[in-house]
Amino acid sequence: MAKFGNYKLLGVDLGDDYVATVEMQNGDLNFFDLEMLTSLADCFHDLDKEPKCRVLVLASSGRAFCAGANFASGTRAEGLSTSKPSTSGSPLYDQAVRMFSSKKPIVGAVNGAAIGGGLGLCLVPDFRVACPEARLACNFTQLGFHPGFGLTYTLPALIGQQKAWNMMYTGRRVKAEEALQMGLVDRLVPAGKLRATAHEMALEIASAGPLAVMSVRETMRMGLPEKVRAATARELQEQNKLQGTEDMKEGIKATAERRPAKFVGR
Repeated sequence: MAKFGNYKLLGVDLGDDYVATVEMQNGDLNFFDLEMLTSLADCFHDLDKEPKCRVLVLASSGRAFCAGANFASGTRAEGLSTSKPSTSGSPLYDQAVRMFSSKKPIVGAVNGAAIGGGLGLCLVPDFRVACPEARLACNFTQLGFHPGFGLTYTLPALIGQQKAWNMMYTGRRVKAEEALQMGLVDRLVPAGKLRATAHEMALEIASAGPLAVMSVRETMRMGLPEKVRAATARELQEQNKLQGTEDMKEGIKATAERRPAKFVGR
């Protein structure tokens, strides 16, 4: 196993078995920000060009896979437009589109919470291996906010419209066993076997013809980046509309205080 590249908030190792492990290293909860997502998109792009890599494993060093944006710290709502130039109005969502444009298969090792935009990031991989401690939630409505990161397209595409509507409307947390039943994750294993199982799945893919695998993947995911870009454009519009409402302020405050929110519809 050799170190690959130099990326902020990431550790990347590339083995002799054609599998690269990309580990997010942004604190215990791996809250995402533009810097981490840019590093991930850059890393995926660089590994696409690396012939010694055929498959990626996306993992986390923290207690959570990715707990989304840190709203409680006063962070501006994820995905909203900034003064930086952007083709979509959101530099953050530009990086999401770049990740969905990657060419090589990705296996996600979901070791804990994947919440909000962290769930969106969790759906970038082709497959997800989770442990019983994993919790997945599209919790935006619990914050008085609109889903982002392309989830309005990627989540129903993965688990079906009805299940996706339920997750989005309620914002409820889905435990690992239910996530397996609904197809949100592909395998469920003990935490101690999570990385090894994700690696085994990656090795099985890596044993196939790499050019053929990338060709099949390109066909199967045809148009996906464009669909994610269109979804994030709509999501961003609605997020900007809801940003700063009384309900959103209450939702963020209630979440930080670990109590039910009292929404007023304003």
